[in-house]
Amino acid sequence: MATVTAAQPTATATGHIPWYLWCAALAVTSVTIGAHWDVSWHRSIGRDTFWTSAHMAIYLCGVLAGIYSGYLILWTTFLRPRELVASSVRVLGFRGPLGAFLAAWGGIAMLTSAPFDNWWHNAYGLDVKIVSPPHTVLMLGIWAVCLGSLFLIVAAMNRAEANRGQGSPEFRHLQWLMLYISGLLLVLSMFFRMEYTWDVYLHSASAYIACALGTPMYFAAIHLCSRNRWAATWMAMVYTVFLCGIILILPLFPAEAKLGPVYQHVTQFVPPKFPLLVIVPAVAIDLLLTCTKNWKPWLTSLIAGPVFVLALVAVEWPLANFLMSKAAENRFFATGFHDYNMPSTSADILRQFLNPDHGLALWQGLGKAMFLAAAFTWLGFGLGNWMKKIQR
Repeated sequence: MATVTAAQPTATATGHIPWYLWCAALAVTSVTIGAHWDVSWHRSIGRDTFWTSAHMAIYLCGVLAGIYSGYLILWTTFLRPRELVASSVRVLGFRGPLGAFLAAWGGIAMLTSAPFDNWWHNAYGLDVKIVSPPHTVLMLGIWAVCLGSLFLIVAAMNRAEANRGQGSPEFRHLQWLMLYISGLLLVLSMFFRMEYTWDVYLHSASAYIACALGTPMYFAAIHLCSRNRWAATWMAMVYTVFLCGIILILPLFPAEAKLGPVYQHVTQFVPPKFPLLVIVPAVAIDLLLTCTKNWKPWLTSLIAGPVFVLALVAVEWPLANFLMSKAAENRFFATGFHDYNMPSTSADILRQFLNPDHGLALWQGLGKAMFLAAAFTWLGFGLGNWMKKIQR
């Protein structure tokens, strides 16, 4: 038994991170790249064969999740190394870390959705909607893998703190890996709400309500759990750099529409929209949570809601004006790229705001966003404190 335990790769005082945590990080990275690549594929080429590179990047996440979660569960169940058994839970007779079981379910859901999605398109048409029954199964699987990966890293980080303290190389390396994964989760979170935060909607309260649904919770939870005073800022930095990188890289590759009707001449992959400036409210939230760490969570949340929304509106509103101008039609802001099937009369082509809000209607909508942001911040406190206790 001693030999098995010694052979099991675990984090050490030198800061070594086990291979399965790197595999988890690679799974989340792969699906984040694949999701944006796939949307660009649909916007530039249309519905293509199932075996596109973008689809393979997405489903590689499920394969990797199956590898590392299956390894952890089977190793812990049958070989029973002492360290992993002590940090495991029991599910249906099997033993393994909580994150491994969550990621295993997510990997199965992702791979199950693949033939379902292919059948759906063949049966009901070549839609490119993000939300459809097979895409819903896929999205649930993706979130399960991503959260399972995050929980695995958080549990390892919490154990490192308990055994060696926050100053150990092990804790610091796991902390940075956690912040990286958390940043990718923010990227995916914003990806799934892109239909509501398109640049032509940024003068409507609905876009800010969409941002308030969940984002402050992520910021508060990771700020508390990571023990890093700039956690939300680092998350927003990963989101911003990732999107800017995708914007600069995708148009380097040729693409041509394969479906009709074709309204716009496309010769290269269409990049995503410029990232929202969530880094500004992220900095504000980090500063607020640091200054009010001894306050009651409900009181901090009441302040955090308006801070988040007003900080975002203060920078995003004027940026939206710029994005509607000719000056933004360049490689960095990328407002001159359009879907091949977008009519020339659409607001996106004309660079006009769609259903903008004014006056009382705007402030009523922003008030709703502030309330939601405060409520989700309060939930983030609860989630963050729970995650600080995860060791299994």
